[in-house]
Amino acid sequence: MLCECLAQQRGTSRGLPATHRRVRALWQPFPMSRKRSLLPVIARHGDLVVERDPRRASGRLLRDDGMDSSYVDLADPMHLEFDYLRWLRIVLRATRARRIVHVGGGACALARALASEDPGGRQEVCEVDAEVIALARAHLGLRRRPGLHVRHADGRAFITAQPDRSWDALVIDAFIAASVPHHLVTVEALTDAARVAPLLLVNVIDDRSARGVRAVAASVSAAFPYVWALGARPGNTIVVGQTAPPSLDRIAALAAADPSPARLTTWARADPAPKRMGKSAERIVSHYANYMDWPRGP
Repeated sequence: MLCECLAQQRGTSRGLPATHRRVRALWQPFPMSRKRSLLPVIARHGDLVVERDPRRASGRLLRDDGMDSSYVDLADPMHLEFDYLRWLRIVLRATRARRIVHVGGGACALARALASEDPGGRQEVCEVDAEVIALARAHLGLRRRPGLHVRHADGRAFITAQPDRSWDALVIDAFIAASVPHHLVTVEALTDAARVAPLLLVNVIDDRSARGVRAVAASVSAAFPYVWALGARPGNTIVVGQTAPPSLDRIAALAAADPSPARLTTWARADPAPKRMGKSAERIVSHYANYMDWPRGP
């Protein structure tokens, strides 16, 4: 679902400038042993391709310009194929978040899974590409269901219009050329996010240098007093910001027990090197002024 990444500068296809197009990009989610040349194509629309998983008859993979974008199981909405989505679910369950805004949609795998287990909650998905939504409805089983609403909208504009403390969590899972769009993670944007929800989760794709993780953490730490990360490098890392002290021991244990184990890391102030969490949860104050890659303006 939401490991979004846009292809590099592909012009203005599907009516959106390349600088605003959204696409999901993953380092590893779909097992490489499943030969893509053998995956049956169910539907194709421009750069968007829907393929059937030969190892799971009800499994569907959405690819965008050659990049894995979303995976859903039509028979089991609770199934999350991509590891980072399971990590996100671990955090959202542990924090008991039920009203969640998802910035970036694709096939909406995470939102659909959460709505299935908690139909009394509220999953609001903002997807900037109308054609992705149409393809998800036609071929990826996206349907109206209690607790789930998908809208064609820019995530930041939607968040800006929300009342204070109107949501439990915000999940940002959108990319342009393998980077989180700048306008979603400026200090101003994340300060607004902290006004709307006490919990923020940002999916970041990075290499072993963790430069991207540090850059996003810098912006998050300017808006949230508690910042930590969950994931694996290289690959997907979830940067988390909270307004209240987090309880990390249970999250760390659950993430370590995932089929793709994730490591919970914290940073000391002004320390660029992430540290593995010990047995006791600690207050995290992150300050990465030297790594502030994102612009401060909107």
